[in-house]
Amino acid sequence: MRADRVELSWDQSKSNWLIRIISGEEVIRRHCNLRKDADDKSLLSAAQQEVRDEGYEVDPAQVTIRR
Repeated sequence: MRADRVELSWDQSKSNWLIRIISGEEVIRRHCNLRKDADDKSLLSAAQQEVRDEGYEVDPAQVTIRR
């Protein structure tokens, strides 16, 4: 299966990164324990691993990081 897009944003209430995997109408939310000031490469790698763990594929160009 292919995810339409993946979004990462800092979740202030949980103090960690929230990964949203969006595929059609389905949205899967997972948290990632990287530091708030993590670099884009680390965030992208964590997002791609989470997407694979959920059984999806994603093009890195479809990953958005909101700071």
